[in-house]
Amino acid sequence: MRFTFEYPVISNNYSTNVIKTKWFPSLFPTLAFYWKIGKVVLKAASLAKKGIYTDEEWSKSSYLIFKAIEEVGGRISVDNLSPILNSPGPAVVIGNHMSTLETFILPFLICPHKKVTFVIKENLTTYPVFKHIMNSRNPVVVGRDNPKKDFMNVLSEGTDRITNGYTIIVFPQTTRMDKFDRTQFNSIGVKLAKKAGVPVVPLALKTDFWGNGNLIKDFGKITPSKIVRFDFGRPLAIEGNGKGQQELIVTHIENCLNVWNEPH
Repeated sequence: MRFTFEYPVISNNYSTNVIKTKWFPSLFPTLAFYWKIGKVVLKAASLAKKGIYTDEEWSKSSYLIFKAIEEVGGRISVDNLSPILNSPGPAVVIGNHMSTLETFILPFLICPHKKVTFVIKENLTTYPVFKHIMNSRNPVVVGRDNPKKDFMNVLSEGTDRITNGYTIIVFPQTTRMDKFDRTQFNSIGVKLAKKAGVPVVPLALKTDFWGNGNLIKDFGKITPSKIVRFDFGRPLAIEGNGKGQQELIVTHIENCLNVWNEPH
């Protein structure tokens, strides 16, 4: 591990054990969950404003939100994390984007082992309170108003981060979506990996436990019956123009979602 971490660290697979939920989060999971993460975010933002929000603190914050899911009755499943952790250097992790949850949870999974940051939308760098956290994480920022400028910025800034040892997490969809649409899944992550000379790691996720809100998209209903799932594919070296690797990433996501969405 990169630092001494007082909480459990996931090295490959994880599945929530049976947890007895207290009466309040059992009856009011949405209120209980937002109360828990609100406290975590406020503390993290305070540390970030002081310039002392380290990677270790980020991992701790992420872990507390991970546990908050379980404390309101949610279940979490993580599969195949070891390929990314055991790779000798940085990578570009490319996944679908379903809710706010993945940006909170992925640091706990990856950061104890590798330096990591995100490609994020510019509005997250000005979002009240949360901006202090994201700005401290050395992200690659895109505006979403000028696709060509964003493309060049991701290639330039992303390559710089990778050169400095960062694994980059990219969500190539234009917005968060409950349903995966391959036509809305661009190849910017593959192009970044090709330029930087690092592999890509496919990531399929299902995080509709945290729903999108009607009035404020970031604050929707919490549904504990929906399992939070992450499945990492094997690292892929970019060959040629990368179209073959892009198809493998998309197929990995589609296959996982098809299995997860089957009635049980």
